[in-house]
Amino acid sequence: MSRLNGMGDEAHKRGLKVKVAILGAGRIARHMAETLARMASDDRYRDLVEPWAVASRSQGRAEDFARRHGIPHAYGSYRELLVDPEVDLVYIATPHSLHAEQAQACLQAGKNILVEKSFTANAAQARPVLEQAQALDLLCAEAIWTRYMPSRVMVDDIIASGAIGQVKAAAANLCYPTTGKPRMTDPALAGGALLDVGVYPLNFLDMVFGPKPLERVESTAVMYHTGVDEHNATTLVYTDGAMGLASSSMTVSSDRSGTVWGTEGYMVCRNINNIEAIDVYDSDHRLSGHHEVPSQLTGYEYEVAAAAQAILSGARECAEMPHQDTLRIMELMDRIRRIWNLRFPFED
Repeated sequence: MSRLNGMGDEAHKRGLKVKVAILGAGRIARHMAETLARMASDDRYRDLVEPWAVASRSQGRAEDFARRHGIPHAYGSYRELLVDPEVDLVYIATPHSLHAEQAQACLQAGKNILVEKSFTANAAQARPVLEQAQALDLLCAEAIWTRYMPSRVMVDDIIASGAIGQVKAAAANLCYPTTGKPRMTDPALAGGALLDVGVYPLNFLDMVFGPKPLERVESTAVMYHTGVDEHNATTLVYTDGAMGLASSSMTVSSDRSGTVWGTEGYMVCRNINNIEAIDVYDSDHRLSGHHEVPSQLTGYEYEVAAAAQAILSGARECAEMPHQDTLRIMELMDRIRRIWNLRFPFED
């Protein structure tokens, strides 16, 4: 169990910090460890979170990871981490195909969880995790950092201001050459561009348009020789006539841009994976506004802070990425893969 479970506001009053553990010791886990170290020495976060432990399937690897990142506890199995009563929040940083099983194990052990995107491999895996979190009264949140960043509010504010008129369409892309990573090309690990990088363009569109109903979804993909998607492109048509375009790839580079088109102008977001700046143009293509995004530690601090604050306040989901949004995106990616006839081996 977590020592903070059921404390709610009392945890705030006693000045308790949320002790964070990392499950996994790969590349994205290293980024999180760096983030936690910086948060622990930053005046904005030092009284909120505390780096506590890392778990790997190898004791040696866990100890090396902990030593490199200044983490006080290293475990050579995931079970050892789950029985540590000091752990309040587990960040799950393993391949997509493992998320559901590991998330449920953490919840059963009484641990709040922050699960790296994509939340699970499919919606059928996601539903019981979310249901279990609710039943056990534990925090469960998806760690898709763009949902938590200040840039998300900036985009919302620009749209709400009417600067580009009524939003009628948007487009987003994200492409990186990542086939050198085995998890990206292996169907058994839920590989492919969609779940790893394609989830960002879809979330960008979802943040722009919100949870309104879709009239139809059209999509196509080029398959890698292992059978997962190499490139993909998807068109979302909403019942009110708005349209969203999303594309991603794991073998090429792209400009990573997100554009929102309105009746009186448009907005260009540089790098949807971590927006650097937003430019607003009028209908004559004249620059009418330039918006710089605030400096950050690594960008991961926002999701960690949101999860920690939710735990300390007794909330069981993060307002920035509530359960319904996680499930909607998972269902959409299932729908897209059905169009391609792409199923992972463990789904058969």
